[in-house]
Amino acid sequence: MAERNGSESDGPVVRASARYVRVAPRKARLVADQVRGLTVPQARTLLEFSARGASREIAKLIASAAANAENNHELVAEDLRIADIHVDEGPTLKRWRARARGRATRIEKRTSHVSVALTPTD
Repeated sequence: MAERNGSESDGPVVRASARYVRVAPRKARLVADQVRGLTVPQARTLLEFSARGASREIAKLIASAAANAENNHELVAEDLRIADIHVDEGPTLKRWRARARGRATRIEKRTSHVSVALTPTD
């Protein structure tokens, strides 16, 4: 129990979330795994040059969390690190596509719920 109390007093945890993001969770998790544990400037640089489509949405989310830290908690965005980022599955949009001989196949357009938590670096 003493370890838990020590980790809580390290500083405020700033959170932000993006819901119903139109990218598959499996693809977004690949990007989230790359930036987990990095500082905010390092993550911004990595996401800026990433070729993955989910990197734009995650970069916007990290920028939002950094702005929350500056405006609501009087923290400096450059001194924050990504303590936790996780991607959950959102609802799936079900569509259909016409196929040969009068048939149809289902197309599943997956969505994601992305959450990020920033903490001050030591």
